[in-house]
Parts: sequence; C-alpha cells; structure tokens
Amino acid sequence: MLYTYSLNPWLIAVGLNTVLLAIAWTVPKKLLTPAGLFHAWLLGVLIWGTLGLQGYIVVMFYFLVGSAVTRLGIAQKEAAGIAEKRSGARGPENVWGSALTGTLCALGTLIVSALRGDQLIVSLLLLGYVASFSTKLSDTCASEVGKVYGKRTFLITNLQPVPRGTEGAVSLEGTLAGVVASSAIAFIGWGVGLIDLLGILFCIIAAFIATNLESVIGATLQTKFDWLTNELVNVLNTLIGAIAAILLALLWYQV
Repeated sequence: MLYTYSLNPWLIAVGLNTVLLAIAWTVPKKLLTPAGLFHAWLLGVLIWGTLGLQGYIVVMFYFLVGSAVTRLGIAQKEAAGIAEKRSGARGPENVWGSALTGTLCALGTLIVSALRGDQLIVSLLLLGYVASFSTKLSDTCASEVGKVYGKRTFLITNLQPVPRGTEGAVSLEGTLAGVVASSAIAFIGWGVGLIDLLGILFCIIAAFIATNLESVIGATLQTKFDWLTNELVNVLNTLIGAIAAILLALLWYQV
C-alpha cells in the first residue's frame, strides 16, 4: 500500500526524529558524531515524510545492524590499523555515503505520486530504495566480518592472498555475512510492504553484484585517485545496487 502524503507525516517526522536526536545526544556511547546526528535527523525526516514507518524501519534496521557490526572486534581492528575512524562513529559523510541513493529513491516516489505518474515507476523506486540499503549492509557486513573472522583474504582482481583490511580484499566468511545481511534487509522490505517476494531475490542478487563491484573499484581505482574516497565509493556501491535491482525487475517484467 502506498503512503498517503499530507502535512501530518512531515510533522510526525520532525517530532519523532527530534526526540530521537535528543536521546542520542545524551547517551554516553555515541554511534554518530554531533554533526552526524543532525544529518541523520534530516535523513530520518526525509524518509518518514516520504515513505512513512515502512521506509523508516528499513533505514533504522540498516543503521542499527550496521553500527553493531562495525563494533565487532573493534579493539583487534584498531590494533591492526584497519578499524573505521572514530571507533565507528558515523559522521555526515558516512550518513550520506550510505543513504544518498535511498533518499533519492524515496523522494522520487513522492514526486511521481504527486504528478500522478505510473505506479510501476513508484514500485521500481521502492525496490531501488530497499536494494540500496540491502547493498550497503551487505558491503558493511562483508567488510567488517571479513576483517575480524576472515581466515583467508584474497584480492578480488587476481585472487592473490592479501592482509585483512586491504582495499578490494574478500573472504568467504565476509561474503557469506554479506549475503545474509542483504537477505535480512530484503525480507524486512518485503515484510513492511515496500517490495514483493520477487523483490527479495532482486535485492539479494543486486547486492551481491554491487558489493563485489565495490571490491573491484577498491582494488583498482580507489588506490590511484585521492578524490575517490570511501564515502564516494559507498554512493557508487548503493547506486549500482539500486540500478541492478531495478534492471532485474524490468527484465523479469518483459519476459
């Protein structure tokens, strides 16, 4: 069921996210930097305002699980110099690196619905929304689990053994964790009514494709260009995931 747009969802979005911001500001263990908190507030407002509780559940699931996974073996990763900066606390660049694609898909559903456009486009944008977060959680879990539990890590471009944490490195443990993570968000998206059962499969396949392409980018391009930051790669990663899921759906509909 599509979300009904009115002023009320935006008022609820502002009120709810302001309360959550106040709570997050006071808790001793920060998952976000001060600037990250305000950007997350804006993200939360936009997602609730456009997709309501359904979309909000998806992004919150990503944030909570992704933050927890980033904390796995944090002491071990910090000692090895492969931990996320600020002990995993997210800043604005992390918020939008992870959520820009999903936010654009959410805003797209609002625009298409307001213009009374084709509802197929709305369905595809909702699929892209779920797929973007499915992809990002897959990437996060594959990377973080691989750093801590990966017994053997290989460079994706030539399958040569490399140390944990190397850009473009993959491991069996990390890959399996990524598939489980992408499946989890896909099922959440289906459970709240944003995608159908086939959409679950499209999200899992798209996340697998995008996560591996992200590793290829990390192994080949990211080390050569300073402007190709982790955050920009995250945007590309989620964009590839969303586009791949949408293309898979369009191919299926044409069969």
